[in-house]
Amino acid sequence: MRKQMRPLEFERKRFRGTFVRYGSKWAWDGSGLVTTLLLRDITDVASGRVVADHLWFNLTKGFEALGDLWRGDVIEFDARVKRYSKGYAGLREVDYKLSHPTKICLVDSGGKGGIQNESNQTRSEWAGAGPQVGGQNARCAQSRA
Repeated sequence: MRKQMRPLEFERKRFRGTFVRYGSKWAWDGSGLVTTLLLRDITDVASGRVVADHLWFNLTKGFEALGDLWRGDVIEFDARVKRYSKGYAGLREVDYKLSHPTKICLVDSGGKGGIQNESNQTRSEWAGAGPQVGGQNARCAQSRA
C-alpha cells in the first residue's frame, strides 16, 4: 500500500514522475486495449517527498499531447489523491492512486537518446498508431504560470 499518500487523500497537488515505458490493458468495458504509461519515483513537488515508487496511468489526451516520451523523461502534473480497492473478491485491500491528471508538462528530457521500451520503438510504432502527436511546441498540455 502507498501509505505516504494516505494523509493526502482528496487533495489536489502537483506531482513529478519519471517515464519508464508504455504498456496496455483491457478497457473496463472490454471494448479493446487501452494504452498506458508507467511513471516511477512519484514525488510531491511541494514537499519533495516520494509518495509512490511507481504508478500506471492511462494515456489520456494530456499525456498524449506531450508526444512520444523517452525513458528518463521527467513529467509534472496536477492530480487528486484517491483511495481505491484492489485485489480479488475476498482478498481486497485499500490502496491509493493519483486521479484525473491535468496541467501535464515535460520538465526534463532526461531520456533523449535512450530507448522507448524494451523493443526500442516509439509509442506510435509500438501501439500501431498514426503519426506522432504534438511536437516541439507541445511539451505542455497546458502551460503553467
